[in-house]
Amino acid sequence: MNRSRVLCAAAALIVAVAGPIAAVTPAAASPADPPPGGLPGVAVPTLAWAACTDDAAYQCAAAPVPLDYRRPALGTVTLRLRRAPSTDPAKRIGTLFLHAGGPGGSGYGWVSSYATSSPAEIREKFDIVGYDARGVQRSTPTLSCVDTPTYREQWAQTSSTPNASSFDTALRLATEFDAACQANSGELLPYVGAEYQARDLDLLRAAVGDPKITLFAESYATYVGTVYLNLFPKRTRAVVLDAGYDPQRYALDPYAYDYGQYRSTESAMFRFLDWCAATPAQCEFAAAVPGSTKDSLAARIKAIMSSLDADPIRDADGKVIVNGPTMLSELTFRLNSGTRRWMALGADLRAAEGRTGSLMYVIPDSDTRFNAANVAVECADRVYPDSVPLLRARLARAAADAPLTGPGMAYGPPAYDQTHAPACMRWPAERRSRYTGPYHGRGSAPVLVVGNTGDPDTPYQDSVTLADTLVNGHLLTWQGEGHTARRKSLCAEGHMYAYLLELTVPPAGTTCTDAPIPA
Repeated sequence: MNRSRVLCAAAALIVAVAGPIAAVTPAAASPADPPPGGLPGVAVPTLAWAACTDDAAYQCAAAPVPLDYRRPALGTVTLRLRRAPSTDPAKRIGTLFLHAGGPGGSGYGWVSSYATSSPAEIREKFDIVGYDARGVQRSTPTLSCVDTPTYREQWAQTSSTPNASSFDTALRLATEFDAACQANSGELLPYVGAEYQARDLDLLRAAVGDPKITLFAESYATYVGTVYLNLFPKRTRAVVLDAGYDPQRYALDPYAYDYGQYRSTESAMFRFLDWCAATPAQCEFAAAVPGSTKDSLAARIKAIMSSLDADPIRDADGKVIVNGPTMLSELTFRLNSGTRRWMALGADLRAAEGRTGSLMYVIPDSDTRFNAANVAVECADRVYPDSVPLLRARLARAAADAPLTGPGMAYGPPAYDQTHAPACMRWPAERRSRYTGPYHGRGSAPVLVVGNTGDPDTPYQDSVTLADTLVNGHLLTWQGEGHTARRKSLCAEGHMYAYLLELTVPPAGTTCTDAPIPA
């Protein structure tokens, strides 16, 4: 969410200013192949790699890509790329692209952690390249909606417990948010959807000289990867989709998709509370009240949020900076780390009862920017029916069926993922970059889809459905908690890396049951 053109060249010129990376010339396209990016009149960027100013161990470059692929004369947007060069160019296979999730996450920022945590053979055989997608973080122009003081004021008007005015407040805040997005990023909004992101990815593939793409995508980026598989199936070497999206429900039935996320978040919260009640010696929140049950712990969380609604924390100027919904936002986000962070989360909740600790979370500028991208991209991808009664009914159902975590999210300001319906219902921009199918990826190389059974953010069933939807999809399951499997399961990582290196997918039904990697 972390928030000049020439005719298409036949081959990309790679200028390696730093590092002994050999240029690779892509195979000539056959007459039946679409040009790089898939549409005519689009220039393949020339990448002038140079030492990054923030860390000379990595190389950086800028890539101009069309604002509108169907009207390339309209101008360009600039993507910022970061590369960890292959440590053994003689063994180099090609480029491993990283596409971060969110939407709004930084692939540019992901490169260093991915490179330093990957096996030596991955670092030897691939240039690892991440980039910030169009509209995101370092890429320009950047998506912008409300500013941080205004965003904090929006959160201050909401409550973690629904009341008679909750729906009307949510609708009003969404309208204000939409207007700010249009005012600040109106020229960019129509062009940030998944189809154009996938076309960007193909231009970058051509720019680095790879005839086929090797891609690691997680969370929302799995949808972009799925779109790529359908636009350019013959250009896929290896694609890992970690924490997969069900593409048809995401794009074509957004209320149903959101509902699955509400239920997934609520279920993860209660699995944590189950553990907390069962192991009070490790959970400070439960230990504070002997004999706690998951329901009594949930009631205490509700009491904390209600207390913050009634008496929020204010800054020196008297402005609200922490209330129930802001605490809930941070609390649910931390579930993404899985069981290895549960002990710390128990301590955080105990501190929150005294109105201290890290759950007393003040919305920072980085969240404002991330959520601007998160909302704008998903509203570009999805169409909600323009019906206020339907919106009212769907939010009420989410709040009722996820009573601990749902209300504060359903009736809050536009923020993360399942909170987008009020903003997207009357989104002010055209959707020129929206993709609506097909999703089968027929003709692609084998695709590895990875899902966690306890994912609080992307329901496990989404990965199952995505693997079934893709003609060449192969499902790998990890029985674990948290969002995405990489850096959580060594077993799952082993299968992912073997596939990237050797193009071997695990046998059907493969399930990893290992304990999570320590935090």
